[in-house]
Amino acid sequence: MSLEKLLRNDTAYSNKARIPEHKPGLKKIAAFLAHSGDSWFWGAGLALLWLAGPKPWRPQIALLFLGILFTAVCVLVLKFSIKRPRPEGEWGQVYRSSDPHSFPSGHAARATMLTVIMLLSGFWWIGLIMLFWTMLVDISRVGLGVHYFSDVLVGTLIGVVMGYLAVFVYGLF
Repeated sequence: MSLEKLLRNDTAYSNKARIPEHKPGLKKIAAFLAHSGDSWFWGAGLALLWLAGPKPWRPQIALLFLGILFTAVCVLVLKFSIKRPRPEGEWGQVYRSSDPHSFPSGHAARATMLTVIMLLSGFWWIGLIMLFWTMLVDISRVGLGVHYFSDVLVGTLIGVVMGYLAVFVYGLF
């Protein structure tokens, strides 16, 4: 199969998965899920936990920050190297204006990476809950029309690698 045909199929299936305009309730739920993977949300939450949470949590918080940093660098390098435009659409203007590139999905990479870190660092029960959340974030990004399926798939693969890498590097210190 040629790359052109693969991209056409990706676009067609991604468009079929979009949430219709006549389902505003479903769109609101998807928007909440899509935003729950935002980097600012995780950064602010982790910073708050660092300042106000129990001190024994700090190593885990530092590990998650490390993972977010690794993942952001990797995703941004790929996005600005490949420069695949986002799908056409109205929803997600903040993403479309601040980051017009869709490949790979940073949300999918970040959610997966956070999940992998939790699974690998002894918090498997939180990781299992996050696994379900990660799938919902991924589906919502395609459903709202800010990503193609391939963006999410590759983002997920990057998240797995970055999660393992963060745990490995953190273990060296």
